[in-house]
Amino acid sequence: MQNDSDQKHTLSDDARDLMALPGELHIDPLEKRWILVAFGLIGVFIAAILYTALIKGVSPPGDMETVDSARLHLSEEFAEDKLGVATLPDGSVRVTLVAARYGFYPREIRIPAGQPVTFRLASADVLHGVHIPMTNMGTMVVPGYVSTVTTTFPKPGEYPMLCNEYCGMGHDHMWSKVTVVSQERWHASTAQATGR
Repeated sequence: MQNDSDQKHTLSDDARDLMALPGELHIDPLEKRWILVAFGLIGVFIAAILYTALIKGVSPPGDMETVDSARLHLSEEFAEDKLGVATLPDGSVRVTLVAARYGFYPREIRIPAGQPVTFRLASADVLHGVHIPMTNMGTMVVPGYVSTVTTTFPKPGEYPMLCNEYCGMGHDHMWSKVTVVSQERWHASTAQATGR
């Protein structure tokens, strides 16, 4: 039978490293490089977050509006006669919509091209998603909250507005039509509607 001192002499160099005193730590050079790479990537990610937050001003939405979905039709903004497209006194365009099984109301809207349009949406029942293909307009419509999205449609045309969040059996029939008209046609139709 071998004693402890004989066993220690037959151990490999790796085993001796493992048996090092508590204050001594051996890290392989390859492991050191990978640790530096990992901390370097963490630094890059933190720098990117700080850059977008502080320099570019990108942040999560902070002005969250709530609405009672059960009484949506009685609310001041989302009452049935208030839905649709409105030109505000400052000349900006606002579209007020309600998403409900299985449609967006009103079903058809007409808006100008080349001008910022603010969409304000509320859900009357369940979670919905809004997406207008070939544009950057897309958002979630969560019951109890008002979703606000501002976008610009660069050219006239007809676009479908689709629900991209499964909301029930009739989900695939949930759509509306968005007609984008030229600035000239928009100004002519608004002047005609106001009687100018």
